[in-house]
Amino acid sequence: MKKMTRNLIFLTAGILAAGILYYIYLPAVNIHSANFWFFIMGMLVVGMLIYGVKKAGRQFWLSEGRHLRLNLDFKEMKGLKYMGILLIAVFLIYLLGSILSSPIINAEKYQQLLTIEERNFTDDIQEADYNTIPLLDKGSAALLGNRKMGSLVDMVSQFEVSNDYTQINYQGKPVRVTPLSYASPIKWLTNHRTGIPAYILIDMATQDTECVKLSEGIRYSKSEYFNQNLYRHLRFRYPTYIFDDQLFFEIDEEGTPYWVCPVKKFNIGLFGGQTVGNVVLCNAVTGECVDYPVEDVPQWVDKVYSAELLTRLYDYSGILKHGFFNSVLGQRDCLQSTNGYNYIALEDDVWVYSGVTSVSGDQSNVGFVLMNQRTMETRFYKVEGAIEDSAMSSAEGQVQNLGYVATFPLLLNIADEPTYFMALKDASGLVKKYAMVNVQKYQWVAIGDTIQECEKSYSELLNTNGIVSQNADRVKSISGRIEAIAPVVIEGTTHYYVCLTGTEDIFDVDLSDETLLGIIRYQTGEQITLGYMEGYGLHSVKEIH
Repeated sequence: MKKMTRNLIFLTAGILAAGILYYIYLPAVNIHSANFWFFIMGMLVVGMLIYGVKKAGRQFWLSEGRHLRLNLDFKEMKGLKYMGILLIAVFLIYLLGSILSSPIINAEKYQQLLTIEERNFTDDIQEADYNTIPLLDKGSAALLGNRKMGSLVDMVSQFEVSNDYTQINYQGKPVRVTPLSYASPIKWLTNHRTGIPAYILIDMATQDTECVKLSEGIRYSKSEYFNQNLYRHLRFRYPTYIFDDQLFFEIDEEGTPYWVCPVKKFNIGLFGGQTVGNVVLCNAVTGECVDYPVEDVPQWVDKVYSAELLTRLYDYSGILKHGFFNSVLGQRDCLQSTNGYNYIALEDDVWVYSGVTSVSGDQSNVGFVLMNQRTMETRFYKVEGAIEDSAMSSAEGQVQNLGYVATFPLLLNIADEPTYFMALKDASGLVKKYAMVNVQKYQWVAIGDTIQECEKSYSELLNTNGIVSQNADRVKSISGRIEAIAPVVIEGTTHYYVCLTGTEDIFDVDLSDETLLGIIRYQTGEQITLGYMEGYGLHSVKEIH
């Protein structure tokens, strides 16, 4: 009876230990999951410890008052031996699976994971619309989010802003969204019944920051504890799914918060060739989950493939063209993405942009690549020029006396010229100026305190070098009654700002163009027709009728 009781106690201890470890580490029950194999090995170690304690003698004594000794009966330790053999076998299977899944053996398969289409730059990338350029990087968005949170006196003591700041297209605009999170375990304890009350929405073009309050709070998030923790909620719903390390916070077109949870798919051996096979959409308020094959994900979803995954897949394609050993030794025709990336809104999707350079470490790009974060579609554009780091250094050199630091650039089409656009930030992370750098001739640099000034300086720079914008063929026309008209002086030149009834747009008439001097005869209330080109904030008038 004592032996049965003792066995029952140790069995219960083993099951309890397994349950606690599973609840904490949440491994997928899937042979393609490395964590699953580590969990098995960990449980075998725990089992060996419990078995050893069970079989150990219970007689302890002290020798000379200093040494504690344990009397072990090794003749009864056969079970320990068998578990040790099993532990070694599991480790060898894991090790063999890792080797057989590696690029060393499967270079060709890794190289073919991504299908790349070569396209023409001017066909796909239209001339820049300054009203939709995302001006903020994640760091600047975080500053705005924290500043907005500091103004919410009813929330700031209980919640803080999460660091997600997912870039998405929302109602046709580039925005970043991030949920609030509980400020501490104590704050969670007092607020978790009603959930997280809001999320932050930042318009990346206008920099408008909004705290969107919800009628029902977010109850499933990364900052929750126990069963409402997002990772635990997903694991218990889908015990065999291997979820990606990055789970994305997004909102649909109605503003409903969701977690976009990509499910890993391994295409090569046990652990190699990771892509995405399924996507689970988890309603952040209700916890309801819907599982989609990756090709059937709703159009409003922007983040399925992380930028890190896409750039890694592109590097496999570019580096492993002639096998693994060529990528290490000869490196013939080996290309890789540059050491950074940014995002471009294109065709109602978010695309990852990165330059493409040789592995030799030179300072030039052979082109750049766009990778769709929803579909994995990849496009290569052959445009030779400076790498992003060189362009950033060139822009920083123009303001070196101020010590400003350039953000990783966006890629724009200006007058059919591939152009790097970047913000210049001071030591506190605030944007002070903007810069445009020509990709192919990175010594062509334009700096401005505003987008308008930067655009004007760059256009003048292009004109000086004989490059004329194709937007000249796309001058728009508008007619209306003048609601307000006022002269302003910008850098010694007189401009007239004109507002028309029925529109919030402002039209800039530059009197340095003699053909526009007729504007001085117009007064408020008069009818006018303007030929203009769209710009950021201000529309540049080219004709007056």
